[in-house]
Amino acid sequence: MFRTRLISGILLVIAALAVIMTGGIFLAAVLCLISVIAYRELTKACGLRSGGGGFCSMEIAGCIMIFVYYAALALSMQRGLTSVYPVAVIVVVTVLLVHLFVYVFTFPKYHANQVMASMFSFLYAPMMLSFIYLLRDGFAQGRYLVWFIFLSSWGSDTCAYAVGVLIGKHKMTPKLSPKKSVEGAIGGVIGAALLFVLYTYLVINRYTNAGLPLVMAAALGGVGALVSMVGDLAASAVKRDHNIKDYGKLIPGHGGIMDRFDSVIVTAPIIFIGIVLLFSTQIQC
Repeated sequence: MFRTRLISGILLVIAALAVIMTGGIFLAAVLCLISVIAYRELTKACGLRSGGGGFCSMEIAGCIMIFVYYAALALSMQRGLTSVYPVAVIVVVTVLLVHLFVYVFTFPKYHANQVMASMFSFLYAPMMLSFIYLLRDGFAQGRYLVWFIFLSSWGSDTCAYAVGVLIGKHKMTPKLSPKKSVEGAIGGVIGAALLFVLYTYLVINRYTNAGLPLVMAAALGGVGALVSMVGDLAASAVKRDHNIKDYGKLIPGHGGIMDRFDSVIVTAPIIFIGIVLLFSTQIQC
């Protein structure tokens, strides 16, 4: 199992490097595909459909709107990042209206909690994942800045695991994730802050004209790590609520998209917002 998980993890990192470095429409298309898979994993976990295969009408509507959402982002991005914001709001409102239309005209096929589960799944995975694309292609230094997302999620997770194994004694959320410790969480936050400082010093401030203050980079790394842990635990909470072990079996040794990208999904918008708010004077859109 460890060998399978390790090989899958290495291949996943290589694929992420290739896709994100390429950027553009290719990145948007890959994120769109990943979003559809994650959306389906969530809707299945939340009880929108039963069984492993097939699509229900509510889910078909959701998947179509994921394609519409990413297409709208890609088209509006050509006019600059600021033009994306109103388009994103319009699409999200449209997604809600489409869900209501399906709910009304197929009544009583779906219950209100299923409609809310589908809308929640759209906002949780597809929309939050799209911030990877917005950060990568929305800024002149995006090809460097986007790696903050993965440093604060996968990087902090690695640091938290190492510290937890070495000195972890106090359980953080024993009912939700018994293996996570308070010491590990602290190690993850400090580790992410140090990774941000190191990456900013060696890469961001050396190969771009951003001039990011190291103190602010450390703060962003710490906040990103905290949010990353919440994302990990939130995905676990959904699984616990619905008595499932994994969201899927797509990635050998890891489970589904939601199992592997649970922290990235939540970290991506926070890092994007942090970049916009903290570093807006140093970073060019």
